[in-house]
Amino acid sequence: MRPSSSILGPLLISVILHATFHDSAAASPLFTDGRWIVDASGTRVKLACVNWPSHLELMLAEGLSKQPLASITWNVHLMGFNCVRLTYPTFLLTDESLASLTVRQSFERAGLDAAIPLIAQHNPAFVDLNLLQAYKQAVVAKLGANNIMVILDNHISKPGWCCSSSDGNGFFGDTYFDPNVWLQGLIKMATMFKGTPNVVGMSLRNELRGRRQNVDDWFTYMQKGAEAVHGANQDVLVVLSGLSFDNDLGFLANRQVDVTFQRKLVFELHWYAFTNGDAWVKGNPNNVCGSISGSVNTRAGFLLDRQLPLFVSEYGVDQRGGNLNDDRYLGCILAFLADKDVDWALWTLQGSYYLREGVVDMEEFYGMLTYDWAGVRNQTVLQKVGAVQQPFQGPGVSKTPPYIIIFHPSTGLCVRLGSLTFHTLDFGPCDGNMQAFHYTQQRTLTSVDSSLCVSATGAGKPVKFDSCIDSGSSWDLVSDSGMHVSTTLPGDGSTLCLDVGQNGVVTNPCKCLRDDADCDPESQWFKLVTSAKAIP
Repeated sequence: MRPSSSILGPLLISVILHATFHDSAAASPLFTDGRWIVDASGTRVKLACVNWPSHLELMLAEGLSKQPLASITWNVHLMGFNCVRLTYPTFLLTDESLASLTVRQSFERAGLDAAIPLIAQHNPAFVDLNLLQAYKQAVVAKLGANNIMVILDNHISKPGWCCSSSDGNGFFGDTYFDPNVWLQGLIKMATMFKGTPNVVGMSLRNELRGRRQNVDDWFTYMQKGAEAVHGANQDVLVVLSGLSFDNDLGFLANRQVDVTFQRKLVFELHWYAFTNGDAWVKGNPNNVCGSISGSVNTRAGFLLDRQLPLFVSEYGVDQRGGNLNDDRYLGCILAFLADKDVDWALWTLQGSYYLREGVVDMEEFYGMLTYDWAGVRNQTVLQKVGAVQQPFQGPGVSKTPPYIIIFHPSTGLCVRLGSLTFHTLDFGPCDGNMQAFHYTQQRTLTSVDSSLCVSATGAGKPVKFDSCIDSGSSWDLVSDSGMHVSTTLPGDGSTLCLDVGQNGVVTNPCKCLRDDADCDPESQWFKLVTSAKAIP
């Protein structure tokens, strides 16, 4: 069953924009080629995933009491995601008293009898499946039918909400985290999905953390886990998370993972606004974005320079709006994702939970879908995220010498030629008819297909393509975020930055460059992103 036309309309934009991207979405098995993930032909496959939890107390993919599985998976596709990071708890594989439960029994056991008729209404075939059958034969299979890849994520051992430092699930040797049981679970899961084409990867463990965490044990057990998964299923990518809630992979700077196989390891990172407390509210957004992005590069981004794949497997925001910490962070991380052109998974898909932390039917405000799972919660967030679903570079993607596109994270749009008559610039989709530039040694932004340059004409006035020797055609990146694109007009010496005007790209006096925590710079955040895709 597919969604109603009222839902289909706005989502159709995304499926049109990303149709070509989805054609290769389920090209299994996948491999690594340096820092890129590629298919068997050597062509890059960018993971643009959304998280879908199935690790909480009910051990069933969330949402099946709200909408048919076919509608949910079809909406994943329509929103432009080519991949789902599907979570699960270890004990579902290793504790027979859980593994043998049917969906009905799981809900009865949790005292959620009222949800059973709702599941029967929307997904009647599920009610008497056992939980593993529901996971594999229903959810994963239906995702595959919609050409959606799956990363199986071992999120936790004991089913429940994740994560805290003291929940007994954090690190090897914790109350619920016996390494041998964990290895058994990984082997069972890898074996179960051997030969399942759309299962392209397995994440060994989510958010290692707590007082026991240490680098030596990380190497000991993560290498054992990687070998166990690869030994049982040589097709899947093996995804390794870091320490400190998966915020830190810095220990890999001085020590390499030692496994017997090649071209299958991927490293994952999590990055949320709340990772840094309320820094985004208390600090100037440029200073904070520059500082935290630099820290992320130190803790994980260096892997790309060493030609190792980095998967930002969790990031996300409160999609209600009004959360200043999240709102400021989103522009920064989207610029990072575009600039680094990394694989990623947004937290999250679900509009609600069956049961979370003792609350029945809790709404999830980070969810892409609404509380009733019937539509998109925030079309603006979808547009922004959609801009980085596409690959910009990589094997089989790079068709031309590298050039620059100008990405505006606050809108999720890219700069393009507007009026042919007046040579002005406006905004359009980043995978549409965007303008290609060269950023030269003379600091000009020159059109790839002409000898004209981006030129400022004054405060509040449109930016134009003009002669490269004219005033206002030399541009510098002048803030810590690296996203204020600035020029100085020689006539009066005024410094102007690219900005959003009513009818396209303009220049205005640069704002919020530093110190002021109450100033919002995002209209002037423009990221110069390297691309090598064929120019439209």
